[in-house]
Amino acid sequence: MASSYHEPVADSIEVRRGADRQVISEPGRETKHSFAFGGHYDPANLGFGPLICHFDDALAPGGGYPMHGHADLEIVSWVLDGVLTHTDSTGARVEVPAGAAQVMSAGAGIRHSELADGPTRFVQMWLRPDSSGGAPRHNVVPVEAASEWVPIASGSRGDALARIGTAGATLYAAQVGPGGELPLPGEALTHLYVPTGSVQLTDGGPALGAGDAVRLRGSAGVRVRAEAETVLLAWGFSSVAKSRPRPS
Repeated sequence: MASSYHEPVADSIEVRRGADRQVISEPGRETKHSFAFGGHYDPANLGFGPLICHFDDALAPGGGYPMHGHADLEIVSWVLDGVLTHTDSTGARVEVPAGAAQVMSAGAGIRHSELADGPTRFVQMWLRPDSSGGAPRHNVVPVEAASEWVPIASGSRGDALARIGTAGATLYAAQVGPGGELPLPGEALTHLYVPTGSVQLTDGGPALGAGDAVRLRGSAGVRVRAEAETVLLAWGFSSVAKSRPRPS
């Protein structure tokens, strides 16, 4: 069924295809990075607003990330399949199942591991916090699948399931069936990622498949229509911030 929406798609739109991502293969995992990372330096792709790292990981049983450290980062992980086991230097050990999000503020410093007992897929996203230091925080939130945007983690929305230390940043998730439509968050910047399924930006906008992303400036009124059963993750940023490089 054709959409009745006829406004301009966005002030500007940049499509990033999943096939063009940097792929890092290590024993037990394959990681696909949406932004420049590690030894792959691309000055034109260091981030989008405060979002500086966005990757999609496929883990084999026992695969993942042994104990390692972070500081001054807001880290949100969305588990698509399997179970991700988180252990950290505060003594926490939690399992993050499919359909749940893990939200961690690294603060002045935290060490943690992320490992899979069985085949697991998750998307992880890093943001710069508004201020340095502080005590690390960690939270796991189950998310009810919904055909409308659910605010998962936010630095400003009181109805979000978890808090992050980046004001004006909100992660939304939705699961939309074939033919379903919903508007994008009407923010100054929007980063839309399609982990599974496919969508069309109406009217005349690009089609996006699994692994594709789009970066929009001025998304008020823009809608997406699902062409298949689709999971969507969207970051909305209420102000246009200059991208900053990933911490070393």
